[in-house]
Amino acid sequence: MMPQTFSRCLLTLLLVAYCNLSYAASKPNIIIIVADDLGYADLGIHGCKDIHTPHIDSIAKNGIRCTNAYASSPTCSPSRAGLLTGRYQQRFGHEFNPVAAENNSPIFGASREATLPQLLKNVGYKTGMVGKWHLGTSEKYNPINQGFDEYFGFLGNANTYTDGKNINSKIVRGTKLVEEQDYLTDAFAREALAFVDKQKKDPFFLYLAFNAVHAPLQASPKHDIDVDRIPNPNRRTYASMLFSMDDAIGKLLAKLEKEQLTEKTLIFFISDNGGAETINFSDNAPFKGTASTTWEGGLRVPFFLQWKSVLPKGKIYDHPVIQLDIMPTVLAATGEKFSLKNKPDGVNLLPYFNGENKAPPHDALYWRFGAQIAIRMGDWKLTKAPDKDFKFNRAGIASADGSHLYNLKEDIGEKNNLSDSYPEKVKALKEAWNLWNKELIKPAWSEQNLKEEKKSN
Repeated sequence: MMPQTFSRCLLTLLLVAYCNLSYAASKPNIIIIVADDLGYADLGIHGCKDIHTPHIDSIAKNGIRCTNAYASSPTCSPSRAGLLTGRYQQRFGHEFNPVAAENNSPIFGASREATLPQLLKNVGYKTGMVGKWHLGTSEKYNPINQGFDEYFGFLGNANTYTDGKNINSKIVRGTKLVEEQDYLTDAFAREALAFVDKQKKDPFFLYLAFNAVHAPLQASPKHDIDVDRIPNPNRRTYASMLFSMDDAIGKLLAKLEKEQLTEKTLIFFISDNGGAETINFSDNAPFKGTASTTWEGGLRVPFFLQWKSVLPKGKIYDHPVIQLDIMPTVLAATGEKFSLKNKPDGVNLLPYFNGENKAPPHDALYWRFGAQIAIRMGDWKLTKAPDKDFKFNRAGIASADGSHLYNLKEDIGEKNNLSDSYPEKVKALKEAWNLWNKELIKPAWSEQNLKEEKKSN
């Protein structure tokens, strides 16, 4: 190689290294994309054959795919409370979805949890949210009064996609009601792109929380010939809804590329919980159970992230992680120092993904959902979840007694209860779960609480 050629190559390498270093050292843009009730098996990267999701898959292919990722709750609102605080939501009482009469959230109550949008706003980020909130419907709890500069979406649990009529929550921009004629997933894509366009010169945080693929089943006006080939009409409608969400995510990724923001944007994709198979015709295979259960099918979720200038491409990460890890990871990525009153339960995953730390991020992961419980420690999982002998209700008192033991490495479908064969393992997991459970408070919106409030009124 000629000296001049060598010098030019060396200079190029140094420039690339400098660019990567500068992106890592400066504040990256942050985008968190949340799907609603998405089946684990419904993504191409997870082996789905009847629905194509190239844009969602691309996030995993260009970054990290976590194969043992969990939500901290098997249902919508508590999972979102955990996501935005980085803490087990049972610590501040947000164990269930709010009942229809409630319009608040324990996040913003006595414990006054630190939330990701407020923390990022405090260090100079422009913060925007598009989509489903489900953390309080009164104006006090509106996203723009809880750390977001901009908000477009609905505040409750669910909404229609096609006719502009509400189920339990109208569409708002900030606190003002708006009429929306577009298919709702398309509208959310439009608003997300507009936010990026408006804030592209400053570090921004976009929380894009789709209500897709949550019921009601309403097909997208977009046409995909592959969807037409699905024989079950309900599954076909579900596929159309997922196709529309994937298309929306593709538009957002294309916008980042057009604005030359891809390299300096940390992107997460996750579902709020497992698929609600019997309601929206999603598929959680190979896992047992659905949303609202502490079987793997209710808790195991897709979890992908990319940050092209910093994270490796196409890496598969197998140690258990949880959506509570997103907030500490984002805070670390900003390079800022944060003082938090309450210690997060999540951890910064960046050193684990980059190979600096080879140990598992968590000794154990825990769940409590009414009378349902679970703990995962290594390959072992102890759980009490709905089956022929045990039904879920809000009135139940959580206890690890009577739980089933599974080895997830050998039995991913939770078919073989090993409690009788490994009593010492059951004892160890019960003791660990009991210690964690002692740290939690009484849940809001439990059946007992609701009865007590009704009597006092």
